[in-house]
Parts: sequence; C-alpha cells; structure tokens
Amino acid sequence: MKDHKPYICILDALTTNPGDLSWSALQNISFVDVFDRTAPEELLERAKGKEILITNKVNLTEDLLSKLPECKLICLLSTGTNAVDLDFCKKKAIPVCNIPAYSTDSVAELVLAFLLEWAKGVSTHSDAVRQGAWTKSKDFSFTLTPQRELKGMTLGLVGFGSIAQAVCRIAIALGMNVLSYTPNPQDKPDLGQEFTDLDTLVSRSQILSLHCPLTGQTDGIIDKNRLSQMPKGSVLVNTGRGGLLQEQDVADALSSGHLSAACLDVLSTEPPQADNPLLQAPNAMITPHIAWATQAARSRLIDILTGNVQAYLTGNPTHVVNGL
Repeated sequence: MKDHKPYICILDALTTNPGDLSWSALQNISFVDVFDRTAPEELLERAKGKEILITNKVNLTEDLLSKLPECKLICLLSTGTNAVDLDFCKKKAIPVCNIPAYSTDSVAELVLAFLLEWAKGVSTHSDAVRQGAWTKSKDFSFTLTPQRELKGMTLGLVGFGSIAQAVCRIAIALGMNVLSYTPNPQDKPDLGQEFTDLDTLVSRSQILSLHCPLTGQTDGIIDKNRLSQMPKGSVLVNTGRGGLLQEQDVADALSSGHLSAACLDVLSTEPPQADNPLLQAPNAMITPHIAWATQAARSRLIDILTGNVQAYLTGNPTHVVNGL
C-alpha cells in the first residue's frame, strides 16, 4: 500500500481538538476532511466515498455502513467502542481501531480531585471567603463541610485496568486501603491492593470508584441493591460510563443521605436531559465528561490515531477491537 493516499473524514473533531492542537501529522499522510460536528442528516453525505472514517461519538450503524462500500477502516477517537457496530464491521472485514490508555493519568487525577473536594470542600470554603464569610467571622477559622482525612480510608475499585491501577497507586501513596474487584485478578499486578468479590468490595468500601467497561453484564451494575450494601455516608465515583449506574437509584441514595456524595464525570445520556434526577440531587458533583480532556491526553490521542492510520496503510492495523 506504499504511496496509497486514502480519503479520510473526521466526523466530530471539536472535542478532541478545539484549536489548541494540530491535525498536521494526519494531514501529512493523506487527504483529510475535518468537521467539528456532524449531524445525523449530514452523516451519509460526508462519509460517502471516504476510505477511513474517524469518529468519537457519531454513531456508525449497520444501516449507515451498508451504504458506504468504500469504507475500509474506522478509527475511534476514544477507548470506548459504543459508537460503532463492531459485529457488522467484522462481517464486512472492516477493522475498527480504538485509542487505548491515552488518558490514564488524566482520569486518575480527576478521581483524586473529586476525592479531595469531597474530603476538604475547597471550592465551598473558597466561595464563602470571596462572599465575605471569613471577614465577618468571629473566629480565626470556620468549617462549612466535614473535614476528612483520606489516609486510612478504604477505596474500592470496580475493575483493575490501567486507569484503576493509576488510581490505586495514588491511593496507596496517600495511605489508603485499596480493594479491587476484577474478573481475572490472576492477570493483574500486585500494587498493594486486595482483590475481593464484588459484594465484599461494595460492603467494605467507604469510597467506591468505577473503572469497568459498559457491557451487558455491567449495565446498571450500581443499583439500589448495591447502594444499600455500601456503608452509610460513603462516596460513589464514576469516571467510566454513565450507564454503569441506575441514576434514579443514586439520586435517591443521595437524597436519603445514605450516600454522602456522588462524584460523576459521566452520565447515561450526554449532554444530559434536563430531567436527569442527578442534576438536582444533593451532594452530586458532576463534571461534563472532562477527565480525558487534558491537552496532554488529547495530544497522545492524536499521536496514537496517526499511528493507527499509518499501521493500516502498511497492512498491519493496530489496536483493532473487532477481532480482525
């Protein structure tokens, strides 16, 4: 495939590169159409005739792909693969390549940020000071939230892939006790954590952090039954996939006080519907899916994407997720 220059289309480029990075490495390989966003009614026309389609959240369904015989490679701008019909692509011998492990440290750092915010209430106190509460105080110090020490607390990790392992290292360094549940613990490194079954992990964890993929087995894995097993006053952290939670059940646990906080970077529908119960739930800290979005992580993503395209052009696709 030497000197082969395929037509490439990036369907939703904006979140990956809002202007602070460059697509030049990819553009040096071949012809690239870059669209910030692609609406459903624009998708077929933009994808038509393109050998390589690149998507983050634009759904590439069987119905669409069956109308695009020129498509020979699909590259994801993500680790997750939900946006592409993998079975159809396998049947049509279209490799689908994802971007593994590009945001590991960035996501782990957001988990830490959530935990520190819950433990110390930094933004709450800073806002109060700016609003004059300290100036008016009769004392040299005051607290608006419980001041907690993470050292000695038990953190439970559902999943133990690269991100969970990075979170584990941070937690161990802080003096926390770490439990983990994963289907194949024998294949995972010993970082000082203790492997348990899921029920034990949930019942012992003061902080529960989700780091597993969204599958048929994990869809809604944190529901009212699981939440009832968690210690009263515990914290739920989700930087994985919104569908791992039954959102109404989590909102109910926050309202009752059984959960002291839910720290969420993902929701089941993004952007969320205005009636999502978590948006009004007490002590829900919600960020708009930003864990992956540091410039460093996005730069690595583009580098890996470029490598995926180059590998395809040499006849040896890498990071293929649909069994080809």
